[in-house]
Amino acid sequence: MAEAGALDALMGQQIVAAMKAGDKVRTGTLRLIKNALKNKAIEKRGPLTPAEEQQALQSMIKQRRDSMEQFNQGNRPELAAIEAAEIVVIEEFLPKALDEAGLRALVKETMAELEGALGHKPGARDMGPAMKAAQAKIQATGARADGKAVSELVKAELAG
Repeated sequence: MAEAGALDALMGQQIVAAMKAGDKVRTGTLRLIKNALKNKAIEKRGPLTPAEEQQALQSMIKQRRDSMEQFNQGNRPELAAIEAAEIVVIEEFLPKALDEAGLRALVKETMAELEGALGHKPGARDMGPAMKAAQAKIQATGARADGKAVSELVKAELAG
């Protein structure tokens, strides 16, 4: 994802490979990704930056997780399995997600830096700045993390 549109070209190659392999789920998911990126570029009226491409893919994953939850509640495990398979394909095009230990260490480091900047130990009132700082630090590392997990860890650090 070095330049704008690089992901689009990669999608075309991946779709052809998936079609040749006869992998219908992968082919369909890749087409969905390609269309979502194209629609996002049309909305923006210009090429997407790598960060915008990443954001679009992350929102696709969030939609699928929500759908999985609904399907599981509606006792439709076969549909939830399809959504899970799509998530796996979409995640291939995103940076590696931080594991819990790595995320916890990053949040602790961020809280220590925030304490130095504020001049006092951050408390519950500092949730907004703490989240902003943690998200910025995660992005700076080139990794990604689930916002919900980051929020829970930040809350635990602020409370403790």
